[in-house]
Amino acid sequence: MSLSFRRASLASLGLAFGLSALSLSPLMAQETKPADATAPAAPAAPVDPNAVVATINGEKLTEADLQLAEGELSQQFAQLPPDQRRAAALSAAIEIRVMAKKAVDSGLDKDADFQRRMAFLQARALHGEVVEKEVVDKVTDAEIRARYDQEIANTPPVNEVHARHILVKTKEEAEAIIKQLDGGADFQKLANEHTNDPSGKTSGGDLGWFGPGQMVPEFDKAAFALDVGKYTKEPVQTQFGWHVIKLEDKRAKQPPAFDDVKDQAKQAVIRDKYFAMVKDLRAAAKVEIPDEKLKKDVDTLEAGK
Repeated sequence: MSLSFRRASLASLGLAFGLSALSLSPLMAQETKPADATAPAAPAAPVDPNAVVATINGEKLTEADLQLAEGELSQQFAQLPPDQRRAAALSAAIEIRVMAKKAVDSGLDKDADFQRRMAFLQARALHGEVVEKEVVDKVTDAEIRARYDQEIANTPPVNEVHARHILVKTKEEAEAIIKQLDGGADFQKLANEHTNDPSGKTSGGDLGWFGPGQMVPEFDKAAFALDVGKYTKEPVQTQFGWHVIKLEDKRAKQPPAFDDVKDQAKQAVIRDKYFAMVKDLRAAAKVEIPDEKLKKDVDTLEAGK
């Protein structure tokens, strides 16, 4: 069956960061001896975080500073070849340092708006450190497994079905196919001969296994209402045309394997621990909001977490 029959999943959209391509010197024209593919790669030499990679106006910029810049600016450098990212990060770090010095020399660091922004950025950075050190780093494998087991236990059992179908343009064509099936015709042979679904012409209309909600509603309802081995006695209309559906088998849908959803389970544990910590800290903090409407809106928002 073509994928057009299944509900499309929405892809996540992200912001793209463009960078101008760096100009590279032409490679040497002569051929070089290829590296021995069987030779083991040499282990990377340990990096001293205090090693100085540049000095700007006498101020040292260390390997640790450079690695921080690479991490913070990784999105902007994502489209660059790996061997250019280090140079791009150093160039950006130098640019930031010289511009920062100009800002200080101009007294911009004393500006009230800047001071407020700096205080907020510091608070946000400290918030991130607490989350990393007190929440993320303390999540155990046992907690992740327990969350997985809890989710599986709380998930109602769901059946999935294995079905075939024959898709035609008109109701009359579908009724004629049902009449042939009533007379003992082979479903797979009729599917190969008559279906308009390109993928079904060589598979006897086979759709494989699918669960509730994976097909368009009309098709989904008809397929799950059938008994094993039976076909629809009336044509089923969807946005794609008219279907004759045969149910090959039913089974209980198996839960996802732990390793396949371990990351999601971990994120759920982190989320719960985070909100529990926030709840305790908020309860212990003295928070006053003079604006009554704003206070009500915040309380409503907090109650929903």
